[in-house]
Amino acid sequence: MNLRFLRTFVTTVDCGGLGRACARLNLSQPAASRQMHALENELGVALFQQIGRRLQLTSEGEDLLRQSRRLLTDTDLLTERARVLKGGQAGIVRAAAAPQMITSLLAPFLPRHRRRHPDVEVQLIEGSVTSQRSRLECGEVHLAIMPAVDGRLARRLLFPIHVLVVLLKTHRLGKHAVVEVAELASEPVLLMQRDYGSRAWFDAVCEIAQVRPHVLLESITAHTLIELAAVNYGVAVVPSTTMIRSQKLCAVPLVHHGKSIGQWSTVCWEPQRQSPPYVERFVDELVAHARRAFPGRELLRRAPALPKPREPAG
Repeated sequence: MNLRFLRTFVTTVDCGGLGRACARLNLSQPAASRQMHALENELGVALFQQIGRRLQLTSEGEDLLRQSRRLLTDTDLLTERARVLKGGQAGIVRAAAAPQMITSLLAPFLPRHRRRHPDVEVQLIEGSVTSQRSRLECGEVHLAIMPAVDGRLARRLLFPIHVLVVLLKTHRLGKHAVVEVAELASEPVLLMQRDYGSRAWFDAVCEIAQVRPHVLLESITAHTLIELAAVNYGVAVVPSTTMIRSQKLCAVPLVHHGKSIGQWSTVCWEPQRQSPPYVERFVDELVAHARRAFPGRELLRRAPALPKPREPAG
């Protein structure tokens, strides 16, 4: 169906006649008449009837007028939406992150981002570092928030993530400023599953220190480990992005020979894929937010600093 013909039909009704409609649409009267006849032939009904020198809507025309107005409004909205999309002001950002990163970093950030960019929808995909990398490679997501481990990916630094031990304040290690990994040799521990970053760092240090921890649970969520630590089931080993609300617990940095265990977190993307402007703005604002208020900053005052990796040029 030719939308120009529909617009001529609606304008003719709004203007009260074909002559005024032609002036508004910058059409000749014969051209407008041809459009009306073509539209009536396509629809199979008469839209107007001639009453003296006036055109009057038929009952079918009155019914189709409402539908035509809705269709033209939707067309205008579609055109405007396409214009906004072309300008990079609207679209969908797909980002992958670990559960605790979504809770501690993205949840405080997203409401402000939505207020600034109401036409940008952010879709989150939860998963481990391994799954995030594969989603980036296959183009399932624009961005992944993960440790600075893959030099092939483009990235921006966010903040340091330290490995913490979470235990009851009454525990023998609860008063320590830091806990050496060797001190966990005799403790039952609660760990993240193996494809999570903090678990990989913990396992690597245990191998170096020749510590064989007694593992009671491997979980996909740090919250589960925290809840079990709160009932003294074991010592939870979690990343510093974990939120700890129980007043019975304390979080202590885990170290090896006095050095922190962990890595810097980054927001990464595939350098071979061009990002829309709204994705680039999302990255800029997330980096600024992380520098002002990164998760775990209050817990890390006693932790030795982690070396800051260099950001790739460009």
